Amino acid sequence: MRTLFSAELVQSAADSLGDSVLVDSDRVATVGWRRDLAAQADDEQHYAGATIVPGLRDAHIHPVGYASALTGITLDSITDLAGMGDVLREAAESLQENAPLIVTRFDDHAVAEGRLPTRIDLDDAVGDRPALVHRYCGHIAIANTAALAAAGVDAATPDPSGGSLDRDGDGAPTGVLRETAIDLVTVHIEDVAKPQPTQVLDAMTRLAGLGITSIGGMLGLGDGPWSSLGDEVDTMVSISGHLPITVHALVIARSRDALLDAKDRIDAAGQRLRWSGLKLFADGSLGGHTAAMHEPFADAPDETGTMRLTDADVELARAAVAAGGMVAIHAIGDRANGAVIDTFETLIGEGAQPDRLRLEHASVLTNADVDRIGALGITASVQPAFLGSEADWLGTRVGEDRLPHSYPFASLEAAGATLAAGSDSPVESPDPFAGMALARDRAGLTPQESLDPSSALALFTDGGAVALGEPPPLAIGSPADFVVVDRNPVAVDPDALRQTVVIATVVGGVEVPVDRSQPTWVG
Repeated sequence: MRTLFSAELVQSAADSLGDSVLVDSDRVATVGWRRDLAAQADDEQHYAGATIVPGLRDAHIHPVGYASALTGITLDSITDLAGMGDVLREAAESLQENAPLIVTRFDDHAVAEGRLPTRIDLDDAVGDRPALVHRYCGHIAIANTAALAAAGVDAATPDPSGGSLDRDGDGAPTGVLRETAIDLVTVHIEDVAKPQPTQVLDAMTRLAGLGITSIGGMLGLGDGPWSSLGDEVDTMVSISGHLPITVHALVIARSRDALLDAKDRIDAAGQRLRWSGLKLFADGSLGGHTAAMHEPFADAPDETGTMRLTDADVELARAAVAAGGMVAIHAIGDRANGAVIDTFETLIGEGAQPDRLRLEHASVLTNADVDRIGALGITASVQPAFLGSEADWLGTRVGEDRLPHSYPFASLEAAGATLAAGSDSPVESPDPFAGMALARDRAGLTPQESLDPSSALALFTDGGAVALGEPPPLAIGSPADFVVVDRNPVAVDPDALRQTVVIATVVGGVEVPVDRSQPTWVG
């Protein structure tokens, strides 16, 4: 069966390709003009006045976490800690007695007090019920007194490797948990409201409604800071036969056996769930002052962040490479990025393919490391959406000397680096057109690092395909994954780009049925 999908224009990142895509079964047969291709088709789907673009890739997203943001309790709308207390109190009333309460997306920059809450703030709202509030970055959480007690965390508890507990003047935990310290509590608290498999499947369909045809899905194994969500690999395997988009799984594993067990489970699942490799962490976040920096933060002169990368991580990366997988390592601060690039240099020297190595976020970079990324041929997996949420405070956090080296998209492109984009949702909205717009206008920050319209589209198409190990989009023989939109994304300004309407999303030559009345974000 050969179907012709025709519109006003077919636009790739590189060029205009005609007005039609001829699909043979689930593959692209050719791209060109309707007048030349119509006779070769058995059927035609025409979209008057629309533009066809390659399927959009979100190279870095947490699919179960995204579903949790859509279905769970979030704190996006609060403006002060009293408002947080109101949300917690109301949410607690809907739970059984003493059932834990877990909420997400607290932003200390958005509340009038300009600070993180403490266990006392949470106690005032929920009493003796265990409660945990996650900062939106995912690298800080706040536990109340009952949650700390359930985990056995007290003044005598030492800081874990790669994390820390904030303490009061007497050494008692304030409830603020940073990086791996979050794990001390989450492994003892079950999220009774965690998303069910059907809700995760619904969330994947909502991504299709945004024009996303494949993702790099970061999946936990029931440990770590999001252990309350359960084994995310099991969740995705349970819905793998019904996935509307392709999910390339990057597993957050802590041992070789756990990684390879996850690989076996994913390999036995449906075709649209694929094992891609390993996800590791080198540091934390800028918002939480836990990104590993060479020099202290401008607004915290005694703090240089938290380096999490260890020799054991490097050995785990070797295991992933040996199993044929990718290695994706989170690095925000310049010190963490340098350490990850050092690691990748070692792996490449041992025979790893550069395009199988991903530097996740690449937020603050030295000029030398920008050049090294380009020279090595590794992929910089970036998140333009961070610019939108950090614009008001990024300069204060990194200082005027490092601000020009923060999210240096144009510099990376000039150095020859492969750039791919993701949202890191639920940290940010997964809307790819908003991401493209921010890659271009950067919310007004360091405009010299802006990308042009074609490069911004390439972040989510050609570059995303490299990051996910997929063939070139819309190439003959590639999967017939593309999107029909109401405007040409390279011919409109960033504000108009943000208003793009997705008319249809086609995956494997079949339009994905989407309920477009459903919200795709919590903001």
